[in-house]
Amino acid sequence: MQDEVDRLVEAWGRERPDLDLAPLAVLSRVGRLSHHLDAARRAAFAEHAVEPWEFDVLAALRRAGPPYELSPGRLLRETLVTSGTMTNRVDRLASRGLVQRLPDPADRRGVLVRLTDEGRATVDGALGALLDREHELLGGLDAEGRESLAVLLRDLLVRFET
Repeated sequence: MQDEVDRLVEAWGRERPDLDLAPLAVLSRVGRLSHHLDAARRAAFAEHAVEPWEFDVLAALRRAGPPYELSPGRLLRETLVTSGTMTNRVDRLASRGLVQRLPDPADRRGVLVRLTDEGRATVDGALGALLDREHELLGGLDAEGRESLAVLLRDLLVRFET
């Protein structure tokens, strides 16, 4: 069975036999899978009226465990955005009733961002919908294939994140 990447690599092989096209065979597939994953994420989140960036913030708070709160600085590290961007995001989520700002008892000048009950229900629903779609995306692989792929992708990703 061939996919579009096989056809692209074959065509480049004819046109540029002097090049090692092995990276193209791997990373073009990763790129195409990224587009499918992005579409699946957007569809899952749309069911719960959540934008991907909203899910990222809500998920960081949910993963923190009870009482589902983090400092803005910790949220920055969890979501990899700038301070100004995070302020805007928290403002928008607070206006929707999904998070609230509370005084930080450990720092009179600080605040904590806490997930509301509505925010928790929203992120839990969106996560369930996302996982349903991700299971569909991986449906062609058995458990062993998924585990092998996860190991290979981790090995590749660690080089970029360290």
